[in-house]
Amino acid sequence: MKAAPYFQGTGRRKTSIARVRLVPGEGAVVVNGKPLDEYFARDGATEQALQPFSVTNTSRRFNAMIKVTGGGISGQIGAIAHGISRALLLVDRENLPALRKAGLLTRDPRAKERKKPGLKRARKAPQFTKR
Repeated sequence: MKAAPYFQGTGRRKTSIARVRLVPGEGAVVVNGKPLDEYFARDGATEQALQPFSVTNTSRRFNAMIKVTGGGISGQIGAIAHGISRALLLVDRENLPALRKAGLLTRDPRAKERKKPGLKRARKAPQFTKR
């Protein structure tokens, strides 16, 4: 028996990393062993994470198994969307213009800046006293 073909994509955002596996199916999305809407209880999170499917008109064509680690809710949602987008490119190269136009293939490089020595945070200096 031959296994169903699957497509893998890795998405990143802030410090989150999402490993996405797409398998032809009816549209079930499982994140770390839980359904997507159960894993992210936030309003609009599901739509934001599944945006690549709606942009490419492939919703209900693939089941997605996703493992996501690191970061917070916002970063994980962005990483999932990025990973799904990259996996959809492997499915069909004609998805490229739609995904590129929606900005889903660009890895968002913004991350927390490191704390510098002598400062309270990345840029906040201690209070200055003149006298």
